[in-house]
Amino acid sequence: MKSLAVVACMLTGLTMSLWAADTRRAADSAPWSGQSAAAYLEGRLKWWMTWPPAARDHETFCVSCHTVVPYSMARPALRAALAEPSASELDHRLLDNVAKRVRMWNEEEPFYPGAKAGESRGTESVLNALILADYDALTGKLSADARLAFDRMWSQQLAEGEGKGAWPWFQFHYAPWEGDSQFYGATLAAIAVGTAPGNYRSAPEIQDSLALLREYLARQRAAQTPIDRVMLLWASTKLPGLLTRNQQKTIVEEALSRQRADGGFSLTSLVGKWQRKDGTPLETRSDGYATGVVAFVLQQAGVARRQPTLRRSLEWLEHNQDRTDGRWLAWSLNKQRDPVSDIGRFMSDAATAFAVMALDPRSEASHGHF
Repeated sequence: MKSLAVVACMLTGLTMSLWAADTRRAADSAPWSGQSAAAYLEGRLKWWMTWPPAARDHETFCVSCHTVVPYSMARPALRAALAEPSASELDHRLLDNVAKRVRMWNEEEPFYPGAKAGESRGTESVLNALILADYDALTGKLSADARLAFDRMWSQQLAEGEGKGAWPWFQFHYAPWEGDSQFYGATLAAIAVGTAPGNYRSAPEIQDSLALLREYLARQRAAQTPIDRVMLLWASTKLPGLLTRNQQKTIVEEALSRQRADGGFSLTSLVGKWQRKDGTPLETRSDGYATGVVAFVLQQAGVARRQPTLRRSLEWLEHNQDRTDGRWLAWSLNKQRDPVSDIGRFMSDAATAFAVMALDPRSEASHGHF
């Protein structure tokens, strides 16, 4: 009996080894890996949380457009990839940071005090509301912290001037998020409102502010770059009344017309006449950020995954993940940067988040298709 038990154990061990080997071979042959993408994004968020330049007062950290916000947006898709039933410890660290800054709004310094204080407050107020609304959408209930974040956000909305209805936004002359990006910030505010659970968008006390936001987005739409109009398209799927069906269709067609021969998109073709600060030529190859954003938003707008042009974009994403670290590559619009450096990875952080969102089959809208 003892010898039979030994043989059984040996067979069990062999079976498990063969199963593990089969699993590894399947992972190696798969066109992309959600687990490696999640590992990359989690690693980048952990790094950002402890990076000294990201530190702010009261033991908080800056909520960055390139690393922190995309991570929070991609969390539903990442949970599916990791089979996580609820928020992770890392998620709670992020949420605690944001909630702390929301609660201590009047005691904490802006991300950038001094001359940039107004821009800093406006930008942070939108990002805080967006992050908390994204996480609350997973629970179906708007938390007290998220409601307070929205109150902070509306208090920063501009009530006059050319930007009336939008928010003061960082002007560091760094595209695509911190250079001539006030419209982009307003689309994020609209997405936050439309994402918030509990039918927050219908709350009587925010209707006047919402009207100002809608008016701003309509007034400024024609002057925007194609990538910002894509963001507006996304916002319109969350907050009704921003675009007519025909206006949505026009933006869809404009985006699809920029597709490259390999099926991907290049951010360079979506940002107008933007030029790098250091005078180096912009990268024109297909990149993970532009391809991820366009492919994700088109699905949100009702373009079917089987639509040939979109299908080719998804195939590009499936086959262009970096197998060494799980990210999708994207390049700075502002300077020639080393893509393996921490700062050089900022664009890839956002690219990886949107690639995962685009490849998540749940991104396809259930309503009518174009």
